[in-house]
Order: sequence, then C-alpha cells, then structure tokens
Amino acid sequence: MLWGRCSSKYIAKFMTVAHFKSKGLKRSSPRPAKALCSDCGLCDTYYIHYVKEACAFLNQQVAELEQQAHGQSRDLDSEDDWYFGVHQQMLTARKKDPIPGAQWTGIVSTIGIEMLNRGLVEGVVCVQNTPEDRFQPMPVIARTPEDILAARVNKPTLSPNLSILEQIEQSGLKRLLVIGVGCQIQALRSVQDKLGLEKLYVLGTPCVDNVPRDGLQKFLETTSKSPETVVSYEFMQDFRVHFKHEDGSEEQVPFFGLKTDKLKNIFAPSCMSCFDYVNSLADLVVGYMGSPYGWQWVVVRNETGQEMLDLVMDQLKTQPVMSEGDRKSAVQNSIPAYDKGVTLPMWAAKLMGVVIDRIGPRGLEYARFSIDSHFTRNYLYVKRNYPEKLEGHVPAYAQKIVEQYTLPD
Repeated sequence: MLWGRCSSKYIAKFMTVAHFKSKGLKRSSPRPAKALCSDCGLCDTYYIHYVKEACAFLNQQVAELEQQAHGQSRDLDSEDDWYFGVHQQMLTARKKDPIPGAQWTGIVSTIGIEMLNRGLVEGVVCVQNTPEDRFQPMPVIARTPEDILAARVNKPTLSPNLSILEQIEQSGLKRLLVIGVGCQIQALRSVQDKLGLEKLYVLGTPCVDNVPRDGLQKFLETTSKSPETVVSYEFMQDFRVHFKHEDGSEEQVPFFGLKTDKLKNIFAPSCMSCFDYVNSLADLVVGYMGSPYGWQWVVVRNETGQEMLDLVMDQLKTQPVMSEGDRKSAVQNSIPAYDKGVTLPMWAAKLMGVVIDRIGPRGLEYARFSIDSHFTRNYLYVKRNYPEKLEGHVPAYAQKIVEQYTLPD
C-alpha cells in the first residue's frame, strides 16, 4: 500500500539512484540521445526518467513549449517570428559602466546580481570554470554577487548546466534564475513543474557551434597565434573572430580565413543538428548577433522577461534595433564553400572581410545571415547523417528558412 501511494516521480528517483549505486556507475553513463547528446546535464540526474520527452534531440517540441512558456507559439506567417521567435520587443543595449572582465559589458551578470540583491530569487544557476582550466565549465547555484561575477565570460564548450537540478530540489530553493542555452532550456522547460519551484526565471543566450574540450583546443591551436593565452573569443558582426588574451590584447581573424577543412569535424553533432540558435524558450535573451558592433542584442519574450530587463534599464544605454544590407547571396555562396571546406589565403580573407563589413548585412540582417548559414548547414547535416529524423526534427520555422535556398544533395 505504501508503494502504491508513492508518486511516479519518487519511484523513478529511487530506482535510478539505486541502480547507479548498485552498479557503481557515474550518473553520466546513460546517454539516450547517443551521438546527438549535447551534455545538457539532465541525464546526470534522476530526472533522466523524463529524457525521452525533454531532450531537444529526442523530442523536438519548441512550438508546444513556446505556448507553455510565453502563452503563444511563433506566428509562421511572420518572418520575424521564423527568425527570432516569440517576442514582445527587441532592442540593443550596453552597460553605462561595464563590468571589468566581462565578455562584453556585463548585462547578463548585472541582471543576475540585481535579482539576488532584490530578493527576487534565492539562487542563480550559472557556469563558472574549474580551477584547473578556464574553459572547462563548472555549473553552480550562485548565492552571492561574487559567485555570479566568478561566472562571467562564456565557456564555449558543452556544459552540463542541468546536472545541478537535484541540488535545486534538495536545497529547498523556491525562487530561481537559470542562465543557459537553447538545448538546456528546452529540457528545463520540460521538467520545470517537477522542481517544486514557486517562480522560475530563465535568462538565455544565443548559442551555436559549441565543441567538446578537445575540439576547442584544436580550434584555438588552428586559429589563434597564441592559443595558450586566449581568455575568451567570439564570432563577431564584423565577420571576424575576436580573441582576447591574458595581457589584454585582442587578436582578430577573418571568418573567411578559418581553416574550414581542418575544423569541420570539431563541432558537437548536437550543435550540427540544432535549430534553436536564438534560445526561443527563455524569458529574456541577451546576445550580440542582432546589434551593431559593440552593442548587445536584447529580446524580451514575455512579461517575466520584461520584469527582468526593467531591473537594469537605468544602468543601460539603449537604442532601437536596425537592419541593413542583403544577406541572401552571401548565404547562398557560403553553402557550397562550407560543404567543400574551402579556405581562402589570409590576404584574400582579410580583403573579403573588409568589403563585406562595409557593404554586407548589419543588425538584424546580420542575425538572419548567421541563422540562415547555420540552419542550411545543419539541415544538410541531419539529412545526410540522420535522414530518419529529418521530418520530425526540423521545426516548421526552420523549414521555412531553409526553403529560401538551393542546397546540394
């Protein structure tokens, strides 16, 4: 009778924990998505019980989860919705007083700190790095501003953010902010009602082309003049990769000079199969791709996201989003070039970068360029490597984007 009164959640929890203990296994052993696993961390917890429904690579359900999170799914008759998801407003912003050492000006860190200081949340899920490796992610539940500041700067590697889900429940936290990327947030939205929270805030960042740690090392050694001193890097709107080094110097490498033939295989299969670049299930998204160089792109998806942004508006300089240029010929030409692993000589790459930076897409049109380039590439990857998943895995909005272009077989 006692067993019969137990909820399925606690039965699953007990059986999963007992299984791991009896077998002496680490929680990281099962990977139902196999090669497509993005290491979001869900399978490192007893919430693995829900993985078949929650995993973005086993069950693509963006439209349903948009309805749950935002009260509506995106309008497939609206091109802006195809690209940017459900949103109430978009703007560009930067902090008036940037946070020293932040990747950009520190908007994400500032929101987390304000939410803690004002008592809106009791903890913030974010990613620090391990003491041994600045690029090795270490998810934590930050309880102080200092904990949040220790997480500033992106970790461009696969990160098991959701591995701390058990800690959330066990700690008794009731009001929580989670900072994460698309695949993590889809899984989180799928299980959020199981966490016992009174209020969940989700702050997202756009995400594309993460790599395992060894893949990151190959990228750094192939691309940077001083890979051992790189502190952070980003693919920027001026069509260059910007590397920041320990001594404060900055190195810039044009996109078109990357050794594509050597780098094609470093990206995680999950990232090559992802169609949620813009983190469509977060309440608020802060990135850079839809803004002019030096500014951040801010997307408010719902009232919760607006509440989060309002906390820091007096600390920001803002301006409306803008859009210039035409991306389509550049995207169409890039499809076969990437497919064949074409790499230009550095002099030609620099020249092309200067020309495209002056006359190419800017603002939201640059964002569309980046989304188009990655969605066409990823569509081909899924079609060639997982043809049985193609129809169910590619969302309707991504299909509309891809259909604008002529793809190779």
